Amino acid sequence: MLNVRGVAVSVRLTDWAKRIQDRNSSGLTIKAYCESEGIPAYSYYYYLKKLRETACDVLVSTQDQTMNMAQPVFAELKIPTQPAFTPSKCGNLANQICIETAGVRLTADGEYSVDKLAELLRVVSRECC
Repeated sequence: MLNVRGVAVSVRLTDWAKRIQDRNSSGLTIKAYCESEGIPAYSYYYYLKKLRETACDVLVSTQDQTMNMAQPVFAELKIPTQPAFTPSKCGNLANQICIETAGVRLTADGEYSVDKLAELLRVVSRECC
């Protein structure tokens, strides 16, 4: 069923949104614009308030919908029985990073660039896994 009142309110708000945009782009004060258009200033302020309320309602409902869509996802993490690295395999760990995965061991000193290390890990994981 068609909601005539809702349509009328929507049309009125659309009309006032255009008027408010016109006033903003005209550079006139609200008082000067209303006088030039023959609009009571109280009507201008009333619809300005209504448009702000409507915008806030839309924003809140959009945020509610977005929050409802973002459901938490859980994944099982399996803890390996052996550590990924041991000091005997990787040597002095104080100044090094050692990563062992899929039978490949990567060792880098503290001076090694994080970007280079990340790229190396991407290449190794593509080749090995």
